Amino acid sequence: MYTFLKELITEAGAMSLEYKRKLAGLTVSRKSVKDFVTEADVAVERFLVERIQKQYPDHAIFGEESGHHSGGDWRWVIDPIDGTGSFVHDQPFYSVSIGVELRGELMLGAVNNPAMGELFMAEKGNGATCNGRPIRVSQCDTLIDAMLATGFACVRDNLPQNNIKHVNHLLPRIRDIRRTGSAAMDLCYVACGRYDGYWELNLKPYDIAAGTLIVREAGGIVSDFSGGTAKLPGQIIAATPKLYPLLREVLNA
Repeated sequence: MYTFLKELITEAGAMSLEYKRKLAGLTVSRKSVKDFVTEADVAVERFLVERIQKQYPDHAIFGEESGHHSGGDWRWVIDPIDGTGSFVHDQPFYSVSIGVELRGELMLGAVNNPAMGELFMAEKGNGATCNGRPIRVSQCDTLIDAMLATGFACVRDNLPQNNIKHVNHLLPRIRDIRRTGSAAMDLCYVACGRYDGYWELNLKPYDIAAGTLIVREAGGIVSDFSGGTAKLPGQIIAATPKLYPLLREVLNA
């Protein structure tokens, strides 16, 4: 299954790049006032669903664009283009994300950022890699040294509980904040040590399924703000083991 996943997400990434090269002619519509969907999102997801159903006809699938496809104990959780805003603005910060669960437990994860030539993968119990090389979270253990990432899905959806107060609380206490617009990429950057931690609100399972496993297999901790399993929509924290309690304390202040 690992080999199939690697081949599948590599092909999906290449497909997304082909659409990106003809960006000016793509059909772009809106899910909401601030949220886009392109024909590339739909086409890549259709490709993924069809390939998975052919290879594993008894597996369930949950895709961002097509919703739930019924099946058995295995479930594939798909975001065909995570970071559509970056994609439509011709920026490289988007990814194809696929997590594979067995009875709700993450077993495989893959995040492909084709524009930057990076494929992150993880298998439960076997570690995490970027382009085949093992990765680990950083050794950061203090907020003042921390490079963090976040996003604003909650603000985009005009939710009353948003991320602004958390940014205001954290920014004076840390080194800096970065933002790519792809939760899957942010999680992978924590996993490989480019970021020391990440938090966000109002994400969906397909945003974080693959990245969650990749962080954990790289030695990091992932939870919601209360310290429980990150069940979304809701909150997520991902960080190095020593930074995690410090970040969680500020987010709960």
